[in-house]
Amino acid sequence: MHPELYSDGIDEITVSGTIVRVDLVSLSPTERDSNNNPKKVFRQRLIFSVESFANSAEVMQKALEGLVDAGVVKRGQPRVAPVISNSTR
Repeated sequence: MHPELYSDGIDEITVSGTIVRVDLVSLSPTERDSNNNPKKVFRQRLIFSVESFANSAEVMQKALEGLVDAGVVKRGQPRVAPVISNSTR
């Protein structure tokens, strides 16, 4: 069996040259922010070439469209957009 990782979402996407880094986060069961919401905790980083990131985004878009068509997800305004930074390293 292959190890699996659960993530509550993406916190930040960083583009540096031809490399894209995607930081996955989970909500802390113990730490809270000033509004008493669970804090985001870094869990793991995915590192892609620009080409493989673009291909992965396309695969995820198709999966999302399938979920929308099935009525599992409703289209609307995103709750919180991930931070996207462009590094020049």
